[in-house]
Amino acid sequence: MSQSAIDTESSSLVRARQVFDTEIFELSRLRDRLDAAFEEAVDSVRHSVEAGGKVIVVGVGKCSHIGDKIAATLTSTGSPAIALNSLNALHGDLGIVKDGDTVLCLSSSGETVEMLNLLPALRRFDIRIVSFTGNVRSSLARHSDVVVDVSVEHEACPLALAPTSSTTAMLVLGDALAMTLLEASGFQPEDFARFHPGGSLGRKLLTKAADIMRPRDQMPFIAPSTTVPDALDAMTRQRAGAAVVIDAEDHLAGIFTHGDFVRAFRAHGPEISFLTVESLMTPSPVCIEAGQLAVEVLAVLKKHRIDDIVVLDEERKPVGLIDVQDLSRIGLF
Repeated sequence: MSQSAIDTESSSLVRARQVFDTEIFELSRLRDRLDAAFEEAVDSVRHSVEAGGKVIVVGVGKCSHIGDKIAATLTSTGSPAIALNSLNALHGDLGIVKDGDTVLCLSSSGETVEMLNLLPALRRFDIRIVSFTGNVRSSLARHSDVVVDVSVEHEACPLALAPTSSTTAMLVLGDALAMTLLEASGFQPEDFARFHPGGSLGRKLLTKAADIMRPRDQMPFIAPSTTVPDALDAMTRQRAGAAVVIDAEDHLAGIFTHGDFVRAFRAHGPEISFLTVESLMTPSPVCIEAGQLAVEVLAVLKKHRIDDIVVLDEERKPVGLIDVQDLSRIGLF
């Protein structure tokens, strides 16, 4: 590689990092000045959705593209939303707006002509207008019920012309709005799965523990009195990394994993051959139910930092076993 190519590459990396630094700086400024106006925006959307309404997102130019993404994120996380083209809105598309909706207007300047032309028509409806704008004294701000300041000091564009930091700020603020509403509404993984049934994502989200677990006839069951060598034999026969310990009534007593064996061997050495699993197993282990989603199983494994988990039926008896490799096969791990 020539010296000029190296210099060009170095210059490109420097420029790229400057873009990152500028936009991160502006996002930090936005985060620090979030105030009651953002809470009002959340409340407005929440009240609209709870009353059967929706969010109408309006933007012009680059803000229109940001609006498309915000509307899509809101819709997929439980807050119905639609992006409205400001020009087409004045030629029939206003029919999508209903009393009780919240209109989210996106405009850096707050003086975009297409946006301002739309405001009188919107005010004919019983709606609330929330604006994300970089100019809190703009015409848009004056005609809004809630104004959230998304102003930036510097665009990442070296010419200070292309919307960069400003559109990133709007995008992240939209994500913050959607995630706050998601949490406030009690949105759960199964809700997300219901809204995303298609493709590989849908398959992953709709998969339940019962679909991927190792069934009873492939599980190594042992009693508390089983010796360590016999427990290892049972695990080897079933090619499992853990053995399920059950009592005389088939109820779960504990789990004995390969990790338990390693720790015990380090502590007891060869004498481990004479020990039973009762003193080495994990009693009352973390368990899940067969009907839980695979994504929930993954969350439990990560939370408790374990590799194997027992699946219980309605009577709290072990009916399956899942390890991280089972989740890896469906692309969740």
